[in-house]
Amino acid sequence: MSTLTAQKQSAYSHLTSIDKRSNLSHRELLAEYIEPGIPVVLTDVARKWGAMGKFTPAFFKKTYGHLTKEIKGQSYTVAEVVDRIMVSSPANPAPYPCNLNIERYFPELMDELKPEIVFGKSDRIKHPLLPKLMLRGTEVYELFLGGNGASFPYLHVDALFLHTQITQLYGAKDFILYSPDQVAYMYPKEENKKVSQVDIFNPNYEKFPLFKKAKSIRVTVEEGETILFPTKWWHTTQIHEPSVSVGRVHLNTWNWADFTQDNYDLRKKNHPAVALATLAYGKVLGRLIDMQEKMSTPA
Repeated sequence: MSTLTAQKQSAYSHLTSIDKRSNLSHRELLAEYIEPGIPVVLTDVARKWGAMGKFTPAFFKKTYGHLTKEIKGQSYTVAEVVDRIMVSSPANPAPYPCNLNIERYFPELMDELKPEIVFGKSDRIKHPLLPKLMLRGTEVYELFLGGNGASFPYLHVDALFLHTQITQLYGAKDFILYSPDQVAYMYPKEENKKVSQVDIFNPNYEKFPLFKKAKSIRVTVEEGETILFPTKWWHTTQIHEPSVSVGRVHLNTWNWADFTQDNYDLRKKNHPAVALATLAYGKVLGRLIDMQEKMSTPA
């Protein structure tokens, strides 16, 4: 076990809650949370966003109600989803997840999500030399609409080992997280190691006995707050009221190797030559960005 891995496991073992912080500098964010791989809720970073107070269920129904989204095999208009989430209950929850790619569905709203959070020494997800091919299978910006009684359908680690940022713009949402060192208790699916077989809200301990040892951390992200959690944190969500949130993925030096390797693993069976080229390119680009960040970071 490497020293860094041991340090992270030691840090995880003492975590019983997620910090909520305000007025955190970028340097403090990196040193205290991003580099050690620890989640944090930032209470004030979205305060200046145009989306705050604007991105409500009523706004999306009025402005984008005609747009359609397929959820679990059934097509709904945004207006239908909003109507459902406003009366949603645990006995009759609105369809979820209703996640919409912001850049595809409403690109004109992107300016309402600034200033952006930089989850690293630079915003690698927007590096001009990063090909779109390497982001296939994920969305960079997503809008989530949900109602009381809804929960994300499975416990998982995000695609391509990307870091995650979720901001609550309307209502609150519960996040349930399990630290990366508990992977032995997660029972990953054979066909997708980032998805757990366990239904954490109704676990089958006979089938998944080690899950009894798993220790979760639950945090409620309130309206106006932003949760950041590094890759490899297993997570799911639970909603108790109408909710509008925006998600964003991040790349930095701490998840670059996993991101590059996962791109290779996803292609090696069906497209081995493309997989090898992607892996080689990712390694070279990673070294280039490391140098760029080193030169641009004050001593």
